[in-house]
Amino acid sequence: MMTEDAMAAVLAARNKEAEIVGVVDSANRTDAAVDIRRLGEAIQFLANAPILGYDVRAAMVVYGDLGTPTLRARDCEQLWAKYGKALLAI
Repeated sequence: MMTEDAMAAVLAARNKEAEIVGVVDSANRTDAAVDIRRLGEAIQFLANAPILGYDVRAAMVVYGDLGTPTLRARDCEQLWAKYGKALLAI
């Protein structure tokens, strides 16, 4: 579970460049090629990816400077549930 402060920090960083790694296409069991995108969009994608047929058990969002904690699928679900479309605001 992310703390309120950690979630607020991610919301503030929503426009930073992010990379999604570890997503598997469930249909053909291959790594899914996911483009680098803004952090808010990456959170939205990872939160909704299981519905779209992706396995995200090993997935994470990498963003920010070296040492910034990565976000796991569960974090993205929590962030999307709390902030929703605010993560997509520019």
